[in-house]
Amino acid sequence: MRLYLVPSPIGNLGDITYRAVEVLGRADGILCEDTRTSSILLKHYQVSKPLIPYHQHNEHKVLPHIVAQLQGGKIFALITDAGTPGISDPGFLLVRECVRNGIPVECLPGATAFVPALVQSGIPGNRFVFEGFIPVKKGRQTLMKQLAAEERTILLYESPHRLVKTLTELAVHMGTDRQAAVGRELTKMFEETRKGTLQDLATHYEAHPPKGEIVLVIAGTDA
Repeated sequence: MRLYLVPSPIGNLGDITYRAVEVLGRADGILCEDTRTSSILLKHYQVSKPLIPYHQHNEHKVLPHIVAQLQGGKIFALITDAGTPGISDPGFLLVRECVRNGIPVECLPGATAFVPALVQSGIPGNRFVFEGFIPVKKGRQTLMKQLAAEERTILLYESPHRLVKTLTELAVHMGTDRQAAVGRELTKMFEETRKGTLQDLATHYEAHPPKGEIVLVIAGTDA
């Protein structure tokens, strides 16, 4: 009886750990955010186990059944499309329920996109706040106003089609000269880290629409 949270590569399949592959190989089943995406990784490492869909659209429905199986002695591993489960990905609800029911939970160390983005940005990384994806509508402007006064480095995830809008709006609240960096497609073939002011970055990506996964690193007021 145990739930393993297994970080998966954020791009390069070689970034998974030996221990992660071993845990996946001996689990009774693997909970997947997207079985199609996970199948590519598992096939690469020759792991053949039952795959169980577990994502934001079904987690409330399947949660009792998964917990019951764990209580019955099953060992499950949870993987998401990329990175560590529970970090802007499904995982929290299941972990909370396991803790409530005395089911052992173990999170393996591994990939999380904001760490390499922060470290290679050149922006101070000794103190930071991670906000994940900011709201698209309700609460968006309120959060931006709060972040404008944040002294620590700020880390955000953003989709490519909203990046320019977000950079532009942040520049309004924080000032056009606030330093920032955009980490895009980290660990992949077309990896890019671009640094500059919020305004410079907004101008660049308006002229060069971005693709891929994006981490936005913004200097705090103390930088």
